[in-house]
Amino acid sequence: MRADAASLLAGEALDTYSQDELGDRIALLEAEIARVKAHRDRAAAHRLAADALFRSPPPGGTD
Repeated sequence: MRADAASLLAGEALDTYSQDELGDRIALLEAEIARVKAHRDRAAAHRLAADALFRSPPPGGTD
């Protein structure tokens, strides 16, 4: 498994954070989730476009 930022954050103790700090942390994490989802969606659209471009025509078809 990769040792990335998400893995490090998951193991961090939260006891020292105030309520406000926890709220700020949640907002930052939600923004990061949105950023990752948007990147995933762009990558999926790119893949679909590439698949459509390089797809072999069906046998006997003119696609």
